Amino acid sequence: MKYDFAVGQTNPETFPVEAFKRAAIQAIEDEHASFNQYPGGKGHPQLRALMAQRESEREGVRVDPEMMALTNGSMQGVTLVGQALMDAPGDQVITEAFTYSGTIAAYKGIGLDMVGIPVDESGMRMDHLEAHLRSMKKKPKFIYALTAYQNPTGVNLSLERRHRLIELAAEYEIPVVEDNCYGDVHFDGDKPPALYALSDDAHHIYLCSLSKIFAPGVRLGYVLARRPYFEKIVGRRFDAGSNTFAAAVMAKFYGENLWTHCEAANVALKRKRDLLVSRLKDVLEDECVWSHPTGGLFLWLRLPEDTDLDRLRTEATNKGFNYAEGRDFHETGERVPYIRLAFGHVPDDAIVEGIPVLAQCVQRARSSNAPRDFTSLFDD
Repeated sequence: MKYDFAVGQTNPETFPVEAFKRAAIQAIEDEHASFNQYPGGKGHPQLRALMAQRESEREGVRVDPEMMALTNGSMQGVTLVGQALMDAPGDQVITEAFTYSGTIAAYKGIGLDMVGIPVDESGMRMDHLEAHLRSMKKKPKFIYALTAYQNPTGVNLSLERRHRLIELAAEYEIPVVEDNCYGDVHFDGDKPPALYALSDDAHHIYLCSLSKIFAPGVRLGYVLARRPYFEKIVGRRFDAGSNTFAAAVMAKFYGENLWTHCEAANVALKRKRDLLVSRLKDVLEDECVWSHPTGGLFLWLRLPEDTDLDRLRTEATNKGFNYAEGRDFHETGERVPYIRLAFGHVPDDAIVEGIPVLAQCVQRARSSNAPRDFTSLFDD
């Protein structure tokens, strides 16, 4: 596709080729003997220490690297947590109604039933969550939430709602699994606090990743939990541990400059976000509404109700424009008038040229040329 806004990938323009080469050489020289050994359930100790430092510096609380396990991408962590917390197929997990398509596939694949809670510009709706918990006939095994720069919507769970989520989970004794894989892909304002920094409740489980602050191809993420959940989660893995070579290289790369690459990469990503929003304003402001993410890699765009979604896909494909459909992120697969635009890897000129192409496709897929009849990204 000429204009590919479909896949959430990092920016190849800021990949630190020379620094990564040096880190790889140093890792091979210093740690080649360990490459002949299985890493075990927790994984590379130096990288765990650096990721614990990452969390501690961001959140202002001490994070114990011995309560952290490296995973083969954060999706392995998502799956391991689901397997560790469920008892049998048919068990329930609560998620946002719109959530990551990979999580939907993983949890349905292991037999969990998903219950979606509506979201708005401040994240998961706590009034709907509370209503569900008060009326539930079957207690969910856990609540899964993408709390910062949520995929696909780009919204943050507000501080007030974070506290309320903690309160409700404690009241009903339900574990909370916080997926913060986009937490350091940050552009504006203060970084939202992680749930574990707001409460020391042992029922909190935390997932994070290097895929979004470095590159998805290194396939490294991590799980942070307290006992007894930590042992249960690590006990579910049968892969003999995460990639030692990749972890060793990343440990050398980060070294004493934990935030340098992340901060530099975010400057370029913010520019791409601003360029995307600017082009949308130029060509679709009368017809669509979209999120203005303060971080992450995604923009969530609401289409007019009279948009023929099948025709939009056909028109876009014919014009070389690719996007992710809203139904891919709905926990029931419902066809909804939304699309997700991933901007992190898209060249600037493709953003400038591509968004007017999308606008033409939207206009051709509609049954009228009337202005939109909604003003917000989400209905009440």
